[in-house]
Amino acid sequence: MRQRSLVILASVLTTGALTLTACGSRNNDSKGGDSGNVTVTIGVDAPLTGQNSATGLGIQYGAQIAVDDANKNKTVPGVTFKVKALDDKAIPATGQQNATQLVAEKDVLGVVGPLNSGVATQMQQVLDTANLVEISPSNTSPELTQGKNWQTKKVRPFKTYFRTATTDALQGAFAADYAFNGLHKKKAFVVDDKQTYGAGLTKIFKEQFAKQGGKVIGTDHVSVGDRDFSTLVTKIKSSGADILYYGGQYDESQVLTKQLKDAGAKIPLFGGDGMFTPTYIQTAGKAAEGDLATSIGVPVDTLPAAKDFVATYKAKKYPGDYGTYGSYSYDATTAIIKAVGQVVKDGKIPDDARAKVVDAVQHNSFEGISGKISFDEFGDTTNKQLTVYQVVNGAWKAVKSGVANPK
Repeated sequence: MRQRSLVILASVLTTGALTLTACGSRNNDSKGGDSGNVTVTIGVDAPLTGQNSATGLGIQYGAQIAVDDANKNKTVPGVTFKVKALDDKAIPATGQQNATQLVAEKDVLGVVGPLNSGVATQMQQVLDTANLVEISPSNTSPELTQGKNWQTKKVRPFKTYFRTATTDALQGAFAADYAFNGLHKKKAFVVDDKQTYGAGLTKIFKEQFAKQGGKVIGTDHVSVGDRDFSTLVTKIKSSGADILYYGGQYDESQVLTKQLKDAGAKIPLFGGDGMFTPTYIQTAGKAAEGDLATSIGVPVDTLPAAKDFVATYKAKKYPGDYGTYGSYSYDATTAIIKAVGQVVKDGKIPDDARAKVVDAVQHNSFEGISGKISFDEFGDTTNKQLTVYQVVNGAWKAVKSGVANPK
């Protein structure tokens, strides 16, 4: 993601049973069960309070539903799964502390998460050093899987890191193509929030928009937590731009678009999956009408395989937004559950379980609720589907789906 773009598998040894757990700030619905003699708790690491919490909670409860389904179906004989959520508050240092805490528990077998790419940069090495698998349902920064020089030479930095979300290399190009060829916009003003996700996404958009034939006539930055954009709005309005492209989360963009429209600049704000949430529309109100966002995959409500997931999420009245990353969290959690099933036999966990789980995740392939789940040599998802959404009559409406082809 979004910094697009975590869910965490952790374990503690309890009397008579092995428990994978992560210390967290939220309770969960999973009560365990009698389906096996080993308990594996899947922790969730995501922003559960404050910034980005709407999408973070969607990740938490996407994992919870996957675990509940696994227990009900006895997916792994001899194992009962549980969830305990860990709040990183979208702060990289907190994510690193969480990773260190999990590594210290010798029986932790895996991690799902985090939401934000900036948090991931601080967790990856800690988990990799411990051979602890990590799957993010939302990180989109290309360098997480392909290295800092990914545009010239792709090198996978951490063998334990995977993701079920596609990258900004495709998302930024997809947005640029739609802005130029779909919306027929020629002059873009580009703003980012200086974070790993936002800055990376806008970099790709600027390159691809120019290659399409468009012109970037202005750039600027905001800081996370900003609420007064009056100076920036004046710059954008006077630039003559016919579109504003924004790299960052919904927390700032939902305020920026309102101030922009209130100032009389009737141009659409276009962003990435970091702002694809109903919260954006609820906060911006009528000012959001016509704005756009790209997001990974296709609308979860249109996927037959996700029908039960959506129904369960709504029936349990879980908080947060399931539509952005909930299904990808479900599939990331399922990937680890399946890997545990290949490693843990007859309720016995081998000494080299961590390494074996990493290997199992790398080679697994299955049909998830968001599509086929498998990973390439970099740990990236093989599902490259993307969708452009536009606010129409107060709701996100899919206007284009496909796979990006960067120039």
